[in-house]
Amino acid sequence: MVETLSSSPSIWRFNHRRWFPALFSSYKTLFALLWIVVFASLFIWQRNFVDGISIFRRPLPFRPLPRFRPVVFNLTDFGAVGDGVTVNTLAFEKAVFTISKLGKKGGGQLNVPAGRWLTAPFNLTSHMTLFLAEDSVILGLDDEKYWPLMPPLPSYGYGREHPGARYGSLIHGQNLKDVVITGHNGTIDGQGQTWWKKYRQKLLNHTRGPLVQIMYSSDILISNITLRNSPFWTLHPYDCKNVTIRNMTILAPLFEAPNTDGIDPDSCEDMVIEDCYISVGDDAIAIKSGWDQYGVAYGRPSKNILIRNLVVQSMVSAGISIGSEMSGGISNVRVENVVVWNSRRAVRIKTAAGRGAYIEDISYKNLTFENVRVGIIIKTDYNEHPDMGFDPKAFPVIRGISYSSIHGEGVRVPVRIHGSADIPIRNVTFRDMSVGTTYKKKHIFQCAYVSGRVIGTIFPKPCENLDLYDEQGTLVKKSVSENASDIDYDI
Repeated sequence: MVETLSSSPSIWRFNHRRWFPALFSSYKTLFALLWIVVFASLFIWQRNFVDGISIFRRPLPFRPLPRFRPVVFNLTDFGAVGDGVTVNTLAFEKAVFTISKLGKKGGGQLNVPAGRWLTAPFNLTSHMTLFLAEDSVILGLDDEKYWPLMPPLPSYGYGREHPGARYGSLIHGQNLKDVVITGHNGTIDGQGQTWWKKYRQKLLNHTRGPLVQIMYSSDILISNITLRNSPFWTLHPYDCKNVTIRNMTILAPLFEAPNTDGIDPDSCEDMVIEDCYISVGDDAIAIKSGWDQYGVAYGRPSKNILIRNLVVQSMVSAGISIGSEMSGGISNVRVENVVVWNSRRAVRIKTAAGRGAYIEDISYKNLTFENVRVGIIIKTDYNEHPDMGFDPKAFPVIRGISYSSIHGEGVRVPVRIHGSADIPIRNVTFRDMSVGTTYKKKHIFQCAYVSGRVIGTIFPKPCENLDLYDEQGTLVKKSVSENASDIDYDI
């Protein structure tokens, strides 16, 4: 039997007698050790005491700015003044130029401290982190003469609102890699009120610019900030790869804030949007890939996009939209765990003859609708075109759309799927659906030119266009009226 040290008093006493005199042979050593113990005790007590009472303080205690890059700058290092009046464009430009020289060393971080930092549009650079501290606000100048003009997007061939040039974005980037925009919930405010008014009064000669636009770039992270009051689309990644957008708040007035989409992935691939709250004056999210013949020629699809854990609101348009500009194709999109509340539409696919391309392999899972007019909608006659050069026989293909675990209440029309003879909708699946309705009429699950299946029992009663299967996947009733139409736009 082997005896351990702790179970042998004789060995302990032997070691103890040799060790103790060596350590405490001098009273000075003992005195120093006692001081260390006392100091450590006081330090631990003070830290615990401060942490214990910090919850009663307002505002919250200062949080140190993390270092995401080997070199960190403060915006005030470049002469910026956060009084909401001083124009700080030059300070932002100097900071970005300085960071642009540090790419081989890992890049740099620009901290925007608390304050109101008025600026005209400026560009980002690769290997850069833009960090917005708590209570920091980047304010966009609301005079269009300070906003640069850019050529129209190649997949649109048109400024979207006017032919020719378009205004750039407040924060812009092109051909970048490894860019982070984050913070302690600081804000980027486009001050769009002036833009919206001029747009309604037809006083603008060019298409309004987004709030944040990143183009032809990869490895992008945008998180933990608030975007609000964009002049036009709020966050517009264009032809980008490997993009993550998370923990965002995106806001605009629900009415009279035209085209203030929340997030518009446009010809993007490998993208995640998660854990966001979006309440805006147009689509909360709209996935796009170019417009008619220009999008077909550009040929960049949006694909491999995951959208999850969102709460969204749109009283003018829809919570989650796909299209209508989708002429490069859209595929492999997953929408999961989304609440759409107090909105005109919940989830929508929209396209038209002339778009061409395809919308396929789209799945919606675990959606909750609360007080929306139309829950699920697929529309194939969204006839907005950049010019008369589109091919009216370029019919998009729509197939492989699935809806599962769809629930809610206060919905006027749970489903409206409007295909056509030229654009039939194929392979649509519904499973586990129970949506409380507010309108008592026969056709509240509306279909036209659609084929697919219903698995198990769903509410409300599905249209006659779909095959019925039981929970085990056995065919119960084959539809004989795929092309029938009971679309009723009066409800």
